[in-house]
Amino acid sequence: MRSADDGREETGLERLDRNTNELVQEMRVAAVGIQVLLAFLLVVPFQTGWKDVTSFDRDEYFVTLVSIAIAAALLIAPSIHHRILFREHEKDYLVQLGNRLVIIAAGFLTVGFTGIFVLLAHVLFGGVAATVAGAVTALAISAVWFGLPLNHRRHRKTGGCDAAARRQEGNKALPPVRAH
Repeated sequence: MRSADDGREETGLERLDRNTNELVQEMRVAAVGIQVLLAFLLVVPFQTGWKDVTSFDRDEYFVTLVSIAIAAALLIAPSIHHRILFREHEKDYLVQLGNRLVIIAAGFLTVGFTGIFVLLAHVLFGGVAATVAGAVTALAISAVWFGLPLNHRRHRKTGGCDAAARRQEGNKALPPVRAH
């Protein structure tokens, strides 16, 4: 049985396979960033000057470390779930859960990125700079990672930007990107 509600000619299983592949590719991108951040955070307390930081810096560091560690655990979870449920015909469940876990991981990663900038700004420049760095970082990442796609989804559902016509044409909202 073929489904054509989005212009694709694929079976339900083919769609799940495609969704799984897309999710895995997205997880690979996030995993690299999380690995770098976690490695950075794990070595910081062993640096020579770390003993001179304030209690605020220590607390900020720990919140940041925990946030990045939770993001890493959430990002790894779908692969563990897949291994446990392998050949149990649970791909739909795995794709749905994997999607949710990656989005939640992105939230913790946002907190972690913000914490790193607050920590660095506080150590380098003091309290006001740390507050500004934290606010700018949290706002920028939240806007790009969450705000833009949620706003697009809202406009699409409410009919903004001629959404119905785009859906009928296979969602060709943006022109193709050309390499120079």
